[in-house]
Amino acid sequence: MTNVTYAQILVMAAIVATLFLVPVAGLVWVGCALLGMSFESLVTFGGSLNAPAGMSAWWALSFVAAFAYAALMLRD
Repeated sequence: MTNVTYAQILVMAAIVATLFLVPVAGLVWVGCALLGMSFESLVTFGGSLNAPAGMSAWWALSFVAAFAYAALMLRD
């Protein structure tokens, strides 16, 4: 692929991060249930953030990984 802009990489990374978050959250929820952990404490980083901020933080972490993936896949 040629002439890929940074905006296209950012959009692809945002889409991948968003689509990635829901299935992984489901798997983590099942893992927490099996291990007897609180899913809410994991999402909120032990209660230091509220739930929306915690989900935003997890999305930001997945965005960083998705950005690296998108940059490698769309490089010239």
